[in-house]
Amino acid sequence: MQWDGWGDPQHKAALSAGQLAMVNDLLRVSADDVDAVAFEEVRVRPSALADADRDALAEIVGEAHLSTADGDRLPRAGGKSTPDLLRRKSRDEQDAPDAVVLPGTDDEIAAVLALCAERGIAVVPFGGGTSVVGGVDPIRDRFAACLSLDLRRFDALESLDETNQEAVLGAGLTGPAAEALLAARGFELGHYPQSFRYATIGGFAATRSSGQDSAGYGRFDDMVRGLRVVTPRGVLELGRPGPKNAAGPDLRHLFLGSEGVFGVITAVRLRVHAVPETKRYEAWTFPDFATGADALRAVAQVGTGPTVLRLSDEVETALNLATVDEAGAQSAAAPAGCFAVTAFEGPAHLGAERHEATAAVLRAHGGTSLGPEPAQHWAERRFDGPYLRDPLLANGALVETLETATSWTNLLALKQAVTETLQAKFTEFGSVSLVLCHISHVYDTGASLYFTVIGAQRGDAIAQWTQTKAAVNDVLLAQGGTITHHHAVGADHRAWMTDEIGPLGVDILRAVKATLDPSGILNPGKLIP
Repeated sequence: MQWDGWGDPQHKAALSAGQLAMVNDLLRVSADDVDAVAFEEVRVRPSALADADRDALAEIVGEAHLSTADGDRLPRAGGKSTPDLLRRKSRDEQDAPDAVVLPGTDDEIAAVLALCAERGIAVVPFGGGTSVVGGVDPIRDRFAACLSLDLRRFDALESLDETNQEAVLGAGLTGPAAEALLAARGFELGHYPQSFRYATIGGFAATRSSGQDSAGYGRFDDMVRGLRVVTPRGVLELGRPGPKNAAGPDLRHLFLGSEGVFGVITAVRLRVHAVPETKRYEAWTFPDFATGADALRAVAQVGTGPTVLRLSDEVETALNLATVDEAGAQSAAAPAGCFAVTAFEGPAHLGAERHEATAAVLRAHGGTSLGPEPAQHWAERRFDGPYLRDPLLANGALVETLETATSWTNLLALKQAVTETLQAKFTEFGSVSLVLCHISHVYDTGASLYFTVIGAQRGDAIAQWTQTKAAVNDVLLAQGGTITHHHAVGADHRAWMTDEIGPLGVDILRAVKATLDPSGILNPGKLIP
């Protein structure tokens, strides 16, 4: 990916004339307000890795799989949150891991961890680098140096059981690479988060990722049947053969969502399915968000089986349907209200049955069909949204996302509370703001709310967002939301974990950490307060 932006540099987005005018006129900012450093001018903190430690690491992984070069360290200096990207623009000295190691076997990882525990070196497991919560920040804590442990060499389809429909995938495989390997054998995983093109199998497991097809295939943790994890205390093979057991607590769940603080996930055994025979799409509109949310709740609770089910609020609908010539103004053919997407996959007869059953429920709850084309258009561009953030930031806008989940009964109240908090904080900083929201994942008892906010950068934009997000986090926990539904905890949400799981819950996590990583070298400063 781009070192200072999202995705492939060849696919950079540009603002249309209408979008640029909206930024200039509404937010009163422009590219003249932004001073971004060029790559060749970046000053990177010198590596603090001792020569003796570097030589010892090279003996383990090989000279070709170890680097202290600035050009290798800088792309692993953080994730892809807005604060991460703003830091990349800074002319101040930028932090980065002191070295990058690329082990190729479990034994090499075990040896690296043993060496780092002995010599006091922090280790940050690194997959695709798509974290938006500080999950891969090179925090040294009390350690003299910090390694980025890149898992890209764990890139194989280790096995595929076509009868049980289970596959063992290397942790370093990206979403597209994993799907390509499975498709060659007639199978699919079906996990498609917005980070799909760059995030990895190990990262999906370590953060309990949730994909856009979760209505049909579940979250990533629903797909996991087993894990192989290398810890400083040894290697764990978790997940016995067979679909279920009652042999005590399920230890897989200690590592699903553990964000690399307990061990390094190197392989994941996953439920897969045959490549769908059919894919059907239908878009819908609802008169307002409350009506649409009630319709989605009915679908989830009846269980009609869509693969994708999501709903945009009025503001997100209006912006997504804005013409490129006049951003912010709807085209004549664009409906008012709230836009929803449904998709259906599977055997042809089941796809049709699920489609018809879902349509009947949505229609009965106030929905009006827009036909397949708008939903197909959404599917074609669903991974492209993050590209638009880069030119917005480059033109002085402050753009960021956040997410949560709550019960159906609390959904509208929480949405209003978060929206009002975001608007109030941007007003404090002297900026108008646009707050967009959609329901991204649905369950029988509740749903996830995903917010995007667009305002103007004012002064120290990182501090501006940090203060804004802190206020929102307080509201989330006070108003019945979770601190995160699928972005994970990382460094950014860590301070709220005691409120999320309670002091005793934190003590349990600390006890597990002390058992598996007694030296504390694994991903310090993340997850555990």
